[in-house]
Amino acid sequence: MRVHFWGTRGSLPASLKASQVRAKVIGALRAAQGKVFGDEHALAAFVDRELPFSIRGSYGGNSSCIEIRGGEDYVICDAGTGLRDFGNSLPGARGVFHIFLSHLHWDHIQGFPFFTPAYIPGNRIKIYGFHPGLEAAFATQQSPPFFPIPLPAMRAEISFHPLRVDEIYEFAGFQVRGARQHHPGDSYGYRFTKNGRSVVYSTDSEHKKEAECSNYAYLDFIRDTDLLIFDAQYTLLDAIGDKEDWGHSSNVIGVEMAVEAQVKRLCLFHHEHTYDDETFDELLADTRTYLKILSETSALEIYLAYDGLEIGI
Repeated sequence: MRVHFWGTRGSLPASLKASQVRAKVIGALRAAQGKVFGDEHALAAFVDRELPFSIRGSYGGNSSCIEIRGGEDYVICDAGTGLRDFGNSLPGARGVFHIFLSHLHWDHIQGFPFFTPAYIPGNRIKIYGFHPGLEAAFATQQSPPFFPIPLPAMRAEISFHPLRVDEIYEFAGFQVRGARQHHPGDSYGYRFTKNGRSVVYSTDSEHKKEAECSNYAYLDFIRDTDLLIFDAQYTLLDAIGDKEDWGHSSNVIGVEMAVEAQVKRLCLFHHEHTYDDETFDELLADTRTYLKILSETSALEIYLAYDGLEIGI
């Protein structure tokens, strides 16, 4: 399996501002002072090896959407604005698209009206979720006065499939099961398993102090997974302070749960939309430092998702 991240922001998309681009250019020029580059290969090596990611790249601005690659069908989690870029990467593509929704908040469905494969006859779009009213939510989003193209005008075959948390499903060669999560209006995590490898997609989920207990029920859902994609929108102070019960977790609780459940890789996700790239660099470094403090022997690998990141499993 390979997991490709098309959208990683939480709550709403966040564009890269001109002032931020300017700061990146200044930072790159400052780092290059006094250096001589003989050719473009030397210049590219300098960018890739010596500049921090916050200067040479960007964590992106699309809202939630990931793709799990592992077969002929397309498997997607959430339909945020990242879904548009995913669709545009497949010009004229034909096939079956399975979209699994964590919940129906707007930042997780707002990319669907711009999903090119949904306009191509012959394509099959299957949308899954645990909430009632899946089709009604998508139809409302594309009804006047919100959008000019109604859902029935899309030319692909689009169907909606309600799921139950007490069942295990087989879709697109994956074994799929869900778990209810603490979030306003509820959200649901997904565990995808294939050929002995597993990915857990767990966004918009708040884990409180009880998550520190070894018998915390959610630990069984993520236990021994190869990749845990985890909502870490808030700092620990925010999560236990002013933003408690807003439905999101922190990098600290993510590390603690991943270590307790013997997760192999942890990818922080659903990023705070007000943070800039430099802040994310610091967050990733702080998270890796916390892991060393928590457990000197843990082999956990920690990533911070960005639009375009791909992780092989």
